Formats: sequence, C-alpha cells, structure tokens
Amino acid sequence: MSNPPRKIVRLAAVVGLAAAVAWFLHWYGNRHDYFDLRIYMKAMRWWADGNPLYDYAQPDRVQGELYFTYPPFAALLLRPFVEISLGTTFAIFTIGSAVAVAVTTWWLVSPVAERRGLPRWYAAGLAIPFVFAIEPTRETIAFGQINMLLIVLILGDLLIAVPRNSRWAGVGIGLATALKLFPGIFIVYLLVTRRWRAAITASAAAAVATLLAAAVAPRDSWRFWTHELWATDRVGRTDYTGNQSLLGLLSRLTAPEDPSRLLWLALVALALGYGMWRAARAVRAGDEVAGLALTGLVAALISPITWPHHVYWFVPALVVLVDAGLPSEGRRVRPALLALAVIGYATIVYGVVSFFDWGVAPEPTDSVSEFVRRNAYVLLTVVLLAVLPARTGVPDYPRSAPKRTDLANARPAA
Repeated sequence: MSNPPRKIVRLAAVVGLAAAVAWFLHWYGNRHDYFDLRIYMKAMRWWADGNPLYDYAQPDRVQGELYFTYPPFAALLLRPFVEISLGTTFAIFTIGSAVAVAVTTWWLVSPVAERRGLPRWYAAGLAIPFVFAIEPTRETIAFGQINMLLIVLILGDLLIAVPRNSRWAGVGIGLATALKLFPGIFIVYLLVTRRWRAAITASAAAAVATLLAAAVAPRDSWRFWTHELWATDRVGRTDYTGNQSLLGLLSRLTAPEDPSRLLWLALVALALGYGMWRAARAVRAGDEVAGLALTGLVAALISPITWPHHVYWFVPALVVLVDAGLPSEGRRVRPALLALAVIGYATIVYGVVSFFDWGVAPEPTDSVSEFVRRNAYVLLTVVLLAVLPARTGVPDYPRSAPKRTDLANARPAA
C-alpha cells in the first residue's frame, strides 16, 4: 500500500492540532466572562448619561475599585457600542480578536515557511492553534480586551508599511499609542532604528487622534492627561501576581510594603537601554521580527502594570527561536534555542494566573519555587532579552520596490 500524499498528511496534522486546541479551549472555558469589556461598556453608559468618564468606579475583590483607564481616544471608539446589545458586542470583540490572531500569525510565519520551502497554509495552520492556546490570547479573548487590535496596527506598520517605505508608515503605531499608551515604546523603536520619517508620522498620528478626542471631550481629556495618567493606583495593585512587570516582581518581594522606587527606576533604565540596543542591532542584522519582539518585551518589563494579556510579544520571539534553532543551509540545528522555545511555550500556556488562585491579600514571596511561579513571565522576558538571536541574511519582509531608473540601468545576468 502506497503512502498517503504529503498534502493529505499535512492537512491531517493541521486539522488534528486545531481539534486538540479547540477541545482545550472548550475545557478551559470563558473563565472571565468578558469582565473587562463589561467594565468598558458600563463606563461608556455612565459617560453617555452625562457623567464624567473617569469618575466611573466598580468594586473589585482583588483590586478594590476598577476604573476606565484608557485614553479618551479609546473611549471615542468604544462609545458607539453602547447603542448595540451586550451580546453583539461580545461577539464582535471575540470574532475580531480571533481574526486578528489568524492574520498576525500568518504575517509572522508565512515568510519563514516560504524561505524554508514549506506551504504557507501549512505553517500558519500549525502556528495559529498554538497561538490560540497560550494564556495571553486566552486572557485577551476572555476579558474582552482590545489588545489584538493594537497588535494588528503595530505589526501592520512594522512588517508591511515600514519595510516598503510607505508614506503611511508609522500611522498604525501612532493610532495604537493614542488608544493605549503601552505601544508608545514602538515610537522609540522607530527612533533607535533610524526610521525618522516613520517616527515623525507615528508621533503626528498619535497627536492628531489625541487632539480629536480633546475636541470631542475636552474636560475628560484634560483630566486624563493632567491627573488620571499619573494615578497608577487606578490601574490595579502592583503586587498582584497577574502584574508581570519589574515593578510587580519587586512588589511581590516586599509586600505589603512598597518596593524602592529608586531601585525600580534603575532596573527600568537598564532594561530599556539594553533592550532597545539589542533591538536596534537585530534590525541592523536584518531581523525585523526579533527587533519588534525585543521592543515589546522591553515594554512589558518597564510598564508599572503588565497583565498577562499584554505580553503578546512572546509570540514573535518564539517564531525567531524556532526558526533560528532549526537547521538550514550552512547551519546545524541549535538545540539550546529549540529547548528554550519549548520551555517558553510551556510557560505561556500554563501561564501565571490561569490555573492557580493567588488570593486577595498582599503576600510576600517566601520561597524560590513560588518566586519562579509568580514571576514566570518576568523571568522568561529577561532571558529572552539576553539570548534572543538576531537572524542574519533573512530578509523575510519585502522592501520598497527598486526605482525605474535602477531597473533601466541594471545589467542583465550573464
């Protein structure tokens, strides 16, 4: 009996993996029941009824009180959802996040597959279920977060618009920054990689979106930028295990006391300087994916609050690890990189808050094993900042097309 065609085997592998992940997600369930999205919609209703946007507060057993913490431009985009049913809003956010996961994963893996001689549908078909299974994706969908919209804007800029020298390069990063401040690190990334025009465009797009929100809601905008932005207690407790930032790690060591802010700022400066230096070197080597992954991981470390659904940036980092670890022309397999990819993936599937309730009261970390479990993302991020390779000679993303004069002067190949 002859072996089945390779395409059938590949299709079976994709279908089998997708079914296994679908079962896992069904078993895991929607444990948060769109908790964050419900807060957004209640805040939007409160605002639509004529109340100050940032006065909205909702009691919470862990954080005390929860508020609407996004910039006013995000409120402008969320406000229309008040006019439709909550169930429809849930469906739109869920489908939108799922489509965004599929699209961004395709962007990341299809150039690698093409370079390695694999069908792009096959590589993406294997990668997409893996991305759905990780805690950052599960938390994004279950909480009803807007993170994947930001990822689409950022990756669309850095993987498509910027390499092609598009006049619109930077707009996506600018809009993402106006929606949520976290993506502002990518304007710094554009600067350290000397994409001056894109950095200016990103800054201008963020400013225009912010001014538009100020024109529509001047009082709320003034209040956000002069007061609420600096009130970090509105976002949540820094010692809570879900906060996977440097400040979170320090806070869990000293809880219930606050950690030294001087020590935190010193670590932030170190992470920012070293991480952006490595990101710039990765781009100079030709590895845009490694550069943007390092930048996103830096943002996760230095932000005062970094929830698990913020740390999408493990995904492009794992793509780089796997691609750099597998053998290719002129290079043998690199077991250490593949082992780190497996350990890293297992870490973000298990997560830090998915399968263990860390309680409500602030508790200091009192053992090595607890320290590792409560800071798994922070520790993994630090390791990746140190060892994530920058692949050379892999121009995975198309640069701008050559000018006609260059084509006319080009000499034909012998």
